[in-house]
Amino acid sequence: MTDARSDRPAAPSADYDHGATMRAWENLLSGVAAEGPAAGVRPEILASWQRCRKVGTDARACEAPLHSCEETLRERLQGAQELLEAATDTLDQLGRLLEGAGAMLLLCDASSMVIRAIGDARTRDQGREINLEVGGTWDEAVIGTNGIGTAIREERPTFVHASEHFCAGIKGWSCAAAPIRDPFGFGTVGAIDLSGGPSIFRPHNLALVAAAARDIEARLAERRRQERERLLEAFIDTSAGRGPEDGVVILDRMGRVAFSRNIAPEAQDATGPLRLGHMLVDLKRLSSDSQIAAALPPMLRPSGISRLILDGEQRGTVLHLPRPRVASAPRPVAAVASLIPPRAGTGEAPLPIIGQSGEFLNALDLARRAAEAGASILIQGETGTGKELFARLVHASFVARKADAPFITMNCGAISVELVASELFGHVAGAFTGAMRDGRPGKFELAHGGVLCLDEIGEMPLDIQPYLLRVLEQRAIYRVGDSRRRPVDVQVVAMTNRDLMDDVSAGTFRRDLYYRISTVTIEVPPLRARRGDVPLLIAHFNEAAARRMGRAPLRFSDEAMALLDGWDWPGNVRELRNLCDRLHVFQRGEDVRATDLPESIRRGPARPGPRSEDLSLDEVEEAAIRRAFAAAEGNVTRVAAMLGISRPTLYRKMRHYGIRRTYE
Repeated sequence: MTDARSDRPAAPSADYDHGATMRAWENLLSGVAAEGPAAGVRPEILASWQRCRKVGTDARACEAPLHSCEETLRERLQGAQELLEAATDTLDQLGRLLEGAGAMLLLCDASSMVIRAIGDARTRDQGREINLEVGGTWDEAVIGTNGIGTAIREERPTFVHASEHFCAGIKGWSCAAAPIRDPFGFGTVGAIDLSGGPSIFRPHNLALVAAAARDIEARLAERRRQERERLLEAFIDTSAGRGPEDGVVILDRMGRVAFSRNIAPEAQDATGPLRLGHMLVDLKRLSSDSQIAAALPPMLRPSGISRLILDGEQRGTVLHLPRPRVASAPRPVAAVASLIPPRAGTGEAPLPIIGQSGEFLNALDLARRAAEAGASILIQGETGTGKELFARLVHASFVARKADAPFITMNCGAISVELVASELFGHVAGAFTGAMRDGRPGKFELAHGGVLCLDEIGEMPLDIQPYLLRVLEQRAIYRVGDSRRRPVDVQVVAMTNRDLMDDVSAGTFRRDLYYRISTVTIEVPPLRARRGDVPLLIAHFNEAAARRMGRAPLRFSDEAMALLDGWDWPGNVRELRNLCDRLHVFQRGEDVRATDLPESIRRGPARPGPRSEDLSLDEVEEAAIRRAFAAAEGNVTRVAAMLGISRPTLYRKMRHYGIRRTYE
């Protein structure tokens, strides 16, 4: 193995010139202007050198700063425990391949401090000479251009080879590093780096660490999702879960927002959106309720603070807030919960999302917050519930930041198995029989910088799923028949009317892909569960059809409206819209009576309507859930299966009705 401290490194590629790089570095230090590309140094390396010179980094440095205080180091490692745990499997798998390979693998936190080092024993011994070990801090500002610090500074995968390093004492090393990003879009949480002597350099080193970083990000997102689900479960199981109208913010053990509801507008205006994953307070440094309350934003003053205990230790904190003031003004006839702006250049009108029921508004709020976080989103709901509107709402958040952000859709169930890969990833000329002569980009490339909506994701062929997972983790595609890597920046929104966990159990959908696409899962409620929304939707569709057909809006009798409001709507919003259109086509006058409705609706409500003199829909639903819990002895999974709903939906209903899992 080439010694890591040798003076003359092996060239990594035809583009690298050791002599030219050293001359450019010496000229920079002496004040001679670099000649850009003619100096034989990559632009990103020159930019890093200039940053180092500007902040006064010592170019003669031979080692990185090292945290020698054991107590301080222990605290730092404890603070990075979540990242360490998420990266363990990835590091262990790669580490087994490095023994005798002259390379070491390092995991670093957001401050560029090494928190774990594994790999070839001899290389690790050499690394200790420059503090390339646990506790060493490789921030670009203090130890100059290097893989770890520069990747974190640039927020992109970076390799630094030999004399490209800024500090003289580390020019005998070659390193490739990739940043690890927060799953909810809150910056960089660390980096993974492959380091060794110059002889280890290979072009694919960068791809290796980038793939490892994406894998760690996926595992981190899954851990966050599981932790959030357990916190919500603990919240439901305690008295903290009572009072569905109370304002609540749940923080995880670090102080990040895991859940929020019913926050007063004035508090939201002062603190900004309580985005999922946002670090509201640093709970690692706060021990008492008074300290937590004092650290919160001024308009977010809790009336109480309680703790959530998991596995015998505190893992979450609940902030109980005053109930938001309810405006006395009556709701409009058609409550527009959200207005989706038109896509650029389409000429289409804005799309209103109509509704005022709590379940529906909660789903909308979750969609907005997930869009802001840039997380992969899974939208689940019955056919006709309006899942595509939620996907468009996610896209609207992109339009607010970037007017030309594309919105690309693909129905995974409407394309033959043979063409799915080509549609997703594109193809080059001659890739297969029938391929376009000049090749064609796929949906991922077309959606670059925007949103890719994958409808009926459950129909994705099983043999294509590993490739989709790889694209989501590596953020790059390879066209069919091509070896060229093409980076893509896409937010994926998957939609399905199936319970994908059933498909996972049946072996028809990959578990790892499910967790990758469901960082945030949005359950779009069926129309029968949206109390009070049917009259609003009828008013909206009635007005829309009247404008489209150039006639006056229809007038519904009280009896007709009661039947419509009490109908089960198996086709959901789509069925309701089609009925309004049909009535406009076939109705002779402007009045709609009960006898004008379809026979299936005239036969009577399929569920207790709000005008029933007996039990309300909520009472029937609550009684059914309580009976199921009694029969299942409090087992949430069994209850969800008995009721035919997903666990997240069951948890929301439990919160709504104040139902706890414990049954004596």
